[in-house]
This record gives sequence, C-alpha cells and structure tokens, in this order.
Amino acid sequence: MTAKYPSVRRRRVQASSLTLSLLLVLGATPAAAEEAPAATAVEGVSATAAAQVDDDVSRGDIIIVTARRRQETAQEVPVAISVIRGDSIEATGNFNVVKLQQLAPTLQVYTTNPRNTSVNIRGIGVPYGLTSDGFEQGVGIYVDDVYNSRVAAATFDFLDVDQVEVLRGPQGTLYGKNTTAGAINITTNQPTFDFEGRAEVSVGNLNYRQAKAAVSGPLTDKIAARIAVAATSRRGTLFNTRTDRWINEQDNLGLRGQLLFQPNEDLNITLAGDYSKQDPECCGTAFVRVGTTQRALNRQYDAIIARLQAANPNYNYIVPSRNVYDRLTDIDASLSAGNKIGGASLRVKWDIGPGTLTSITAWRFWDWLPENDRDFTGASVVSRSQNPSQQDQYSQEFRYNYEGDTIDFVAGLFAFRQRIDTQGTEQQGIDATRYSLAPSTDPNNVYNRPEVLNGLTASNTQFLKADSAAFYGQLSYKLTPELTIQPGIRINYDKKEGFYQRVVTTGAGQVIASCAPAATAGNAVLTAQCGVYQPQLTEPSVSDWNFSYDLNVNYKLAPDVLAYATYAKSFKTVGINQNGLPLDTNNQPVLSASTVKPESVNHFEIGLKTQFLNRLATFNLTAFRTEIKNFQATVNGGQFGTVRGYLANAEKVVSQGIEADFKIRTSDRFTAYANGAYTDAKYKSFTNAPCPPELSGGTFQPANVAPDYSQPGVPGALSPRECDISGFDLPGVSKWAFSYGAETNIPATLLAQDGQVYLGIDGNYRSRWNSNASPSIYTDVKGYALTNFRVGFRADGFDVFGWVRNAFDVNYIETLQVAPGNVGLIAGQPGDPRTWGGTVKFNF
Repeated sequence: MTAKYPSVRRRRVQASSLTLSLLLVLGATPAAAEEAPAATAVEGVSATAAAQVDDDVSRGDIIIVTARRRQETAQEVPVAISVIRGDSIEATGNFNVVKLQQLAPTLQVYTTNPRNTSVNIRGIGVPYGLTSDGFEQGVGIYVDDVYNSRVAAATFDFLDVDQVEVLRGPQGTLYGKNTTAGAINITTNQPTFDFEGRAEVSVGNLNYRQAKAAVSGPLTDKIAARIAVAATSRRGTLFNTRTDRWINEQDNLGLRGQLLFQPNEDLNITLAGDYSKQDPECCGTAFVRVGTTQRALNRQYDAIIARLQAANPNYNYIVPSRNVYDRLTDIDASLSAGNKIGGASLRVKWDIGPGTLTSITAWRFWDWLPENDRDFTGASVVSRSQNPSQQDQYSQEFRYNYEGDTIDFVAGLFAFRQRIDTQGTEQQGIDATRYSLAPSTDPNNVYNRPEVLNGLTASNTQFLKADSAAFYGQLSYKLTPELTIQPGIRINYDKKEGFYQRVVTTGAGQVIASCAPAATAGNAVLTAQCGVYQPQLTEPSVSDWNFSYDLNVNYKLAPDVLAYATYAKSFKTVGINQNGLPLDTNNQPVLSASTVKPESVNHFEIGLKTQFLNRLATFNLTAFRTEIKNFQATVNGGQFGTVRGYLANAEKVVSQGIEADFKIRTSDRFTAYANGAYTDAKYKSFTNAPCPPELSGGTFQPANVAPDYSQPGVPGALSPRECDISGFDLPGVSKWAFSYGAETNIPATLLAQDGQVYLGIDGNYRSRWNSNASPSIYTDVKGYALTNFRVGFRADGFDVFGWVRNAFDVNYIETLQVAPGNVGLIAGQPGDPRTWGGTVKFNF
C-alpha cells in the first residue's frame, strides 16, 4: 500500500500541460509523456484511479493529489482544489505563496512584512491587518504533512517543491488546526534510488539573481538522500531619499536535506530537515494620499507637517513625492525584516495488513528580528518599533489509511504544542510631541515641550503557550459504483495561556506606574504621555473543546463527470489578545477583551468536475456559501502603541460565490487554461466595529456623514470609537478574479539538440478591494490586470527561456495602511514594476 511514486518519474509524465484539473499552469514537455510507461505512473495510486491514470498517461494529464490523505487523481476528488506543479512555479516566477495568488483566483495573500501576512481563501481565513500571536490562521499551510503555524512561511521561497495543492473550503476533518477557509498542501520532491539532479539560474533587472539546485540518489541499496538549496536576491522597489538606499529588497537563502530508509517494500522512513533565512532591508511604505478625519483641521497631516517644517526649517519634512508610483519615500527609522525558519521531521509509512500506518513527528522554529517605521513619515514620531519573537512548535500525528472495494477510510490522532516569546520596544521620537498633541501658542504648554514625548518608551514582554489535541476520521462508502457518501468527524481540544506586560518609561527613564484618572488629574505632562502609551498587565488563559463534522455525497454521472455536494460544520479555536487591550473611557485596559470567542462555521458547497473531448479538455464548476459566527477580526483603534490593533468578534460574516476552471490541450503543440471566481464576502453583522479613518478622531461621530463607498450602506456611527459596518465587504477581497494562460511550441533543433521552441503567456485580473478592516473611501484599491510572457527552447534535460513579468508595466497597489494617530495619512506599497530576465535549467 505504500506509495512509491518517485518525483523524477512523475515529472517525466507531464507532457505539455503542467497543471491540473482546476488551476492549470503551463510549461511541460510534450515529448516526455512518451517516455514513461503506464505501470510506473500508477504505482501507489488507488485502484479506482489506476484506470484513469493509464488512460491519461498518453495525454500527459496525470495529476496525483493527496487532498484526502491518500494518492488519487485530482478529478476523482470531490473537493474544490487547485494544483500547481513545481515546473509551473518556476516557469511563471511565482516562487512563494505570496506570489502564488497570481495563479489561483480565490487565493488572497497580503503582506506588509513576513509577520503581518494574511493568507485567505474565498475572502476568509485570517483577520486582515496586524498579526497577533493569540489567534490561529484560517488557512493551514502544510509542507510534507507538517503543519506550519506561523504564516511567515508564506513569504519564504519554495524549496525543491514538487507541487502545491490549494484546497478551497473548510478542511477541518482531515487537516484540522483551523482550516476553516481551506488549506495549502505543499509536497516537496522526495529522495530517489535513481541518481538525478537539477540546477537552475535566473538573472534579471533590478539586480535580480536566483539560483536553485538539487541532487538525489542512493547511498546504499536501502538508503537514498536528497539535498536542495535555493537563493534569491533583488534590489528594492522603493528608493529612500532619507538614506539614499533602495528598500523592500529580497534576500532569501534556503537549504533542505532528506534521508530515505527503505528496508523493504512495506516500510519507508524519511528524515528531513530544512533551514531558511531572510535578511532584507524591508518593509517600508510610501506616501499615497491624505484623507480628512474627524480631527480638528490643525491636527491633520498636512497642517502638522507644515508646523514641523516651520519649527525646523533645516530638516525637510515634505515627502519627496505624492505619487506613490514614483516609488520614493523618506521614512527615517531603521528597517529590517530579518527572520529564520526551519525544523526537522520524521515520517514513517508502514504497510500493515490492508492499510498503511503513517507517523509524522516534527519540530519547527521561527525567529523574527524586525525593525519598522511605524509612523510612515520622515518625521521622528516613532523612532523605534521592534517586536522580535521566537517560536517553537512540536507536533505528532498518527494516521491509518485503508482502501477497499467499497469502503475507504482514514483515522488519526494529532497533538500540537507551541510557545512564542516576544520582546517589544516602541519609542517616541523628537517630533512626537508636535505631531501628536494639540497645538498651542503658550510656551509652557506641553505642545511646546519636545521632551514630554521624546524618548517615551513602551517595553513589552509577552509569551503564549498553546496546546492542542485531536482525533479525526473520514469514511468513504460506495453505495453503488457511481454513488459515494463520505462523512467525517474531528474532536479537538485547545488550551492557550498568555502573558502580556507593558512597562512605560519617560525619556528621563522614569517608570509610569498608572494612567488612571486619579494619577493624571491636574498633570498635563502625564496626561499627554498616557495618551500615547499606558502600562498594562494581562495573563489570559482559556481552553475549549470543539466538534467538527462534514458530509460529502458524490455521484459519477458518467465516467468523466463527477457531481458532489458538501456540508461542513467547522470552527477556529479561541483566541487571546497578545498585543495589548483596548482602553475604556478612563484610559484603562478593557480586561473583558482579553479573549475572543471561537469561530463557528457552516459551509455549503456543490460542484461538478468534468472531462471531455477524450479527456483533452477539463471543466470544473463550484458554488459555495460559508457562514461564520463570531468571526475573529482585527480592529484598529487609530492609536500609537501596541493597542493600535487587537482582536474582536464580528457577529456574523458570509462568503459566497462561484468558481470555474477550464483547461484544454488540443495537441502536443498547444495548451491553454482559464480560471475565474466571483466572491461576495461581507460582514453580515458587525455593529461595534472601529470606525474608518474618515469617521475617526473626533469627540463624536456625526451620523450624517455619507461618503460614496460604491456599495450599499454607510457605516453608522455609534460612539466615538465604534461604527456599524454590517453589509460591507470584507477587506482584501476582490469580487471578480481571473487567471489565464496558454502555451504553444514547434519542433526545433538548437546546438544539435532536438527540442521545441515555445511561447507562453499567463496573466491575472482582480477587481477593486479595500485595504482597511473597516472599509474606507481612503483605502479603496483599484482593480488591475497583469500579463506575463516567456519564450524559450527546451530539449531533453535542458531549458532556456527569457521572461517578462508585468509586461505592460501596470501600476497597482499591493496594500494600503492607515497611519496611527487619526491624522489622515494613508501609506502603501506599490506592486512590482515591469521585470525581465532569463532562466537556464538543467536536469540530469
């Protein structure tokens, strides 16, 4: 029963199509399909799938996935799934999860730095905004069956990847650990007993350099090894006029090694280890625009900058450009996005009787060492903003798979433990007093005393301990050869313990013990300082049991037509606030906000998977509706300090839509794909959300403010800090998203090598979306379309091609951020400009 499916052999059976049933990416070699015998391809695949694999090998369309924790062809899996092969990732330059969204329309990934990265599917998954350690992701990231709890993994380069499966919709039964929106299942190339190797080098503009290499082969007749390395560097895309340097660069290095011990045909033991690091000067922002808030006009961005300039004419406070696409910034604080990630795992697969027992033992770590400019300006408002953290996680999974004529099942146990320690520092600079306080002409007023806020420091110490355990099972029962029912359950226990302490000291080193009204009364200096940072101490602890289940019914309407319907009841675990708590009217932390409720998910989905024209064409269609109660949202209080973002529950969120995926291969010389998605993701009810910037910053919120949001409703103001945003779109979600591609080739001979000259195109489109947790007219991001081309020559073991990405040099925004302080400043990061270069690949 053990799947012996060496990646080198599977790679040879790829033909001209490199994708799959759903998300199909181009770039394979048509002639390769003729080299691989069908018997090799079907080894380890379920008996049900074997016939289809035999038929598909000659067409080059064999796509094997492990979405249900067993090897199957993608078209027989009753799950909405996108598969991107490793060759396609290389050909299209989408070398990490962040870039992968260009190929998968319903995958949304937004990042302001590796820690603050949001990975969503169908608009849901993780709160949009600043990340907190106290909540879990809604999109689980798995590498060779190992769960990666830190979303920073999405920003690291893929390392010797065979394929990536994007599973859409809740996957709680088999994947668990908070996969309410879906899962990303990454499979790396495995050690082989046939010697093989590959090397790849790419160079391009912006000083782009990328090199990859992998070698695999036998050490003895029972032990095989594989080692891979990848390195990427590129100049930044923003020029900092303050430091005379390019920032937001790329600097990645990764290593991965594996040992496979196969004493007999029934037992495989794989020991794997990996280490990756990034050390770029990143991640800064540029000025985008200014929007009017409810603050007095003399306390908004333009007026503040003008006063600072007048007070210090020898220092230039004026931004170098108000056009973000000039790619200029003047931020003054030091920048770094240094981080390291890695770990080790031991995977044992043992055929026992009619099934296979799998054990996966893993340890992983992530070290984060950031430096940020938190005020987004050239003024020294926040002179230091650093929250380094260290994370360790341990996981153990036991899984048993059985496949029979009428019954298949998988059952397992999963245990997980992690600890995260964070040491944060945020410090006010020399300009903070005049930037944050109300102006006054009185020379004795705190506004005219820079020392009041200069050097004011919040030192944060925090840790999180999290334990989780689960039992799960899924059964597939074939009532008839055509009709299958598939129920699944998962019982999960979670416990979290947190600690957060903020110590506030003045520039003179004096500790501020309290910001209670009794302490600040009559003390203008302390009142000003407590308006920025407040001492806090919380020690939240929470535990919870949850029961998830799902039911799938699928029916083969014809040999190549599968219809299915799914209902899933899922959850995302309880959360705790680890970045500080919101304040009440007495400037005291709201202790009741220490924990947030678990999300409760009801999901409905129907789908149709088809192949026709003798399996030369594939068309899949999915419709879904996901309802989430107690949606865990990140809210922004518009303040400096760690309280700028915290977790809260929105009463209800709904995401619904339709997805379509089409691929055709008319011959060995031409293949094409097109994928589209319509996603309508809304806050169904969020009555106490923080207000968007245009309704923030005043002592009251006018109820008659009615900006044009190009969608129904206007946020209704409830209090100085709360608005009703029910009916508004979730942040980061485009209603329409498309990806497409095509490739054609002709026979050719180059340097006495017979091969093909090929031309490929791929592109994607996303409609407008909003970049703030509470939708704002100031953070509306326009839709955009990107187009990429490649042309090259490939032969057996050799591929050389030139490429251009964002070929038409489209200006677009990756993310927008609202500056703290309710001053109306909006900063952001523009997307990559046109890039071009060349790649040379060798396989042996």
